[in-house]
Amino acid sequence: MAANDNPSFEALTLSLGGEVFAIDANCVHEILDMIPQTDVPGAHPFVDRLINVRGKVVPLADLRIKFEMERTPPTIDTRIVVVEILLDDEPTVVGLLADKVYEVTTIGGASIEDTPDIGMRWRPDFIKGIGKRGQDFIVIPDIVRIFSVH
Repeated sequence: MAANDNPSFEALTLSLGGEVFAIDANCVHEILDMIPQTDVPGAHPFVDRLINVRGKVVPLADLRIKFEMERTPPTIDTRIVVVEILLDDEPTVVGLLADKVYEVTTIGGASIEDTPDIGMRWRPDFIKGIGKRGQDFIVIPDIVRIFSVH
């Protein structure tokens, strides 16, 4: 997709391993402080815990695992971003760990570029594109693909 063909979108920006990521704000249900988590023995490390969100059992995912970042203990800024995505045509609610949540902002379509083939720390198929805001780069992950690839 050519950079100018990308639509602008409202994005929730968050920090993960010192990088800024942007996820579509339309899929965000809520942002939670850290809450009790239940470990799931034998589960994939990417989604190995469950949380209770308003009486509903929700899997908790650590994107650090998919992006091959070091797993770190939570800090005072750590948040859980509860999102709803379509997996196999079914709406699915998932919690995503974030080191810090910043703001909802508009990412202009003209500022989004395709993922470079070289020099990336992460699997390019997990990244929709790289946005630019001022001098800062913002990674736009493909959340559905991240959950679809095992």
